[in-house]
Amino acid sequence: MRRIVGIVLAVLLIGGVAVAVVAGRDSKDTSTATKTVRGVIGSEKAEFFADPEVVKALAAKGFTVKAETSGSWAMDQLPLKDYDFAFPGSKAPADELQHKSSVKGGPIRPFYSPLVVVAHRGAAQVLADNGLATLSGKSSGKLLMAPYLKAAKADRTWQQLKGAGKHAELTGTVFITSTDPVESNSGALYLAAASYVADGGRVAADEAAIDRTAPLLKKLIQVQGAQQTSSDAPFRDFISGVGNPLVLVYESQVASLLLQKQDLGDLVLLYPDTTVSSDHTLVPLTDSGRQFGELLSTDRRLRELAVRHGFRPQGAAAEFTAATAGHTDYIDQQLTGIRQAPVPTATVLRAMARRTRG
Repeated sequence: MRRIVGIVLAVLLIGGVAVAVVAGRDSKDTSTATKTVRGVIGSEKAEFFADPEVVKALAAKGFTVKAETSGSWAMDQLPLKDYDFAFPGSKAPADELQHKSSVKGGPIRPFYSPLVVVAHRGAAQVLADNGLATLSGKSSGKLLMAPYLKAAKADRTWQQLKGAGKHAELTGTVFITSTDPVESNSGALYLAAASYVADGGRVAADEAAIDRTAPLLKKLIQVQGAQQTSSDAPFRDFISGVGNPLVLVYESQVASLLLQKQDLGDLVLLYPDTTVSSDHTLVPLTDSGRQFGELLSTDRRLRELAVRHGFRPQGAAAEFTAATAGHTDYIDQQLTGIRQAPVPTATVLRAMARRTRG
């Protein structure tokens, strides 16, 4: 009888332990459960969302993000009913996407980055010597948009610029490599800045305005030949020493490498004296998407990580300034003397982009 009682007690004890383990697992799963949100993002944010520290910070706040990349201007062609948010690189495509969302509250802008031009030191010096740029040191300066556009209109070649003969790589037409403006955010914003300067400081608002600058914009694009849909590939080519000596990128791409302490070689960062900032704008498509977007804007750790990837948080300039304090030989923290060009509506900008192709 004692043996039977002992066996029964042992079975009960084992059962109790098993129940406790299951309960513990259930409790653990509940406490660390995350809400999965699916979104489509511009490729310039892919590294941010893939960063293990970002994944960890989001999980700590209850979110798992599944992000797919797309050209910002191609997002409206996607089946948005399958997503919780869309996150293009600027306000214009976001405004289009917002019309397809029933979620209240409007878009959210967690961070931004101005468009810049990266140049090899030899090319930057030649531009400066010919009045197309000014240099403030070995690694930074300004691209003078009006003189540059005048040179582009005249089909100026590197061989026509004094001093270019010292640099064997500087041959052919002077142009800036940009992305496809029909699909890509940075390419479209390049047209916005160029058209604004070329039309005497007027933002294009109608077909007549498009007509006035269309021939020049077509030259800026068609001289490049085939274009990428993301600024990542031409930037990586530039860093590796191949490709065109002048490339349009986001400031965040350069700042990110600096903050990772990577060697930039002879890179010179030129801020166009009239440029456009890329306001990375999240469009909530579900309530979960809105919660996620608000978290990106308000959570201090996520803002720190956005800065680490080179972005400027909206309304938190001090965070970017502090992080880049050791890199002011490249980064113009206050964007001193740089004019922000207004961006046309999405309809006008799309029409501009289409005109560059035909």
